[in-house]
Order: sequence, then C-alpha cells, then structure tokens
Amino acid sequence: MTRRSIEWLSRAADDPALCHMTWMDDPRSPYLLAAGRLFDVVATDHRTGMETVDQLRLHGMPVGPVMADRAAGRIGFFLPAGSQERFEKSLARETDSPSAYRFLGHGSYVVAPGPMALTGDRFEWLNAPVRPQHGSPLQVVSLAVMFAAAGLLISLADRYGQETSHARR
Repeated sequence: MTRRSIEWLSRAADDPALCHMTWMDDPRSPYLLAAGRLFDVVATDHRTGMETVDQLRLHGMPVGPVMADRAAGRIGFFLPAGSQERFEKSLARETDSPSAYRFLGHGSYVVAPGPMALTGDRFEWLNAPVRPQHGSPLQVVSLAVMFAAAGLLISLADRYGQETSHARR
C-alpha cells in the first residue's frame, strides 16, 4: 500500500491523526473507518465476493480496493463515495435476483485492514488501495456486472452439483 493510500484511508477515520499514528506503530492493526466520507463499501459473503474478484480480474476490469473479514466470512469492495444509486441501477440491469449484499455508505462504518495486513490476519487486503478513490463510473458498473455474473455462476454450479448428486443415487 502506498503512503498516499494510507493517508487517504486514514482521513475516513473519526480521528485521522490517531488512525495514521496507529498504522505507523502497527501496520497490521485494523481500524474503524466511516463509509460514505471518502468511499462506500459493498459487502457480501466470502464465496460471492471471491468469485466476483476472480471475474473482475479474469476480464481485465477495474477491481479497486477489496478487503476480507475472514472471521465473518465477508468480502468488502470499496467504491467511490456516493456510488449506491449507480451500483444498484447497474445491478438491476443485470439481474432481477442478485446475491445478498449490504451497501455501506454515509452513516456506516467498516473495519479496514491495516496497510500491511498479512495473509491469515482476520482483516486482510485482497486488493490494497494504491491511490485515493475517485468517481470512476467504470469501476462501479464493472463491480455490478461481475457481481451479478458471479451470483449466476455460483447458482449454476450449485444446481449442477445437486443434479449430479441426484443422478448418482
């Protein structure tokens, strides 16, 4: 993670100076940040989130910062602040029944990994921020499209698994 991204993320804390100092003392330390100030977060279950990340990367689409909460089994996608309407409209164009997710915007908080979280830490960056988030409509739309595609892929895989297990009996 770059110094610019650490400074950017710490500005989302209620006390940015304390957050920055905490991360300088212990770069693995997670920290509570306010969503909606500088970024929004789309949170989903681990399986859907990981498939979404894989599809974004596979298709060369913008991924943006992505974090994992291993204990809760959740994946969080960071988007530019104020992205909820664009994300939800884009998702509605792709599917009538999206996978479960929670949109964290103004008034919500997220526990973000420290800038140097390690594999195996409860909170970990799957794709760390490298620069401040700006209003990229492509990132928001790409996430909505691949989130819908991941949900469909998982549904088809589960249905296939059920059909083949019934056929073996």
